[in-house]
Amino acid sequence: MPKPSIHPNYSLATITCACGAVYETASTRGSFAVEICANCHPFYTGRQKLVDAAGRIERFQKRYHQKSPTPPRAASKA
Repeated sequence: MPKPSIHPNYSLATITCACGAVYETASTRGSFAVEICANCHPFYTGRQKLVDAAGRIERFQKRYHQKSPTPPRAASKA
């Protein structure tokens, strides 16, 4: 048996997601809202956002005035 009066209250709670999904569970925190859940998370839904990596690199190079690497010149014989 647990010791009396040292454990937090564990009661029913409602968790509401920004997408509108509602979950009933038990919590010491009480009811609260979350921004993302298993109903709308890309890992669980299979719909992932495509990241434009090429565009990010180009923006970085433009911002810091870096050019793409140039091939090395061939050494001339004198």
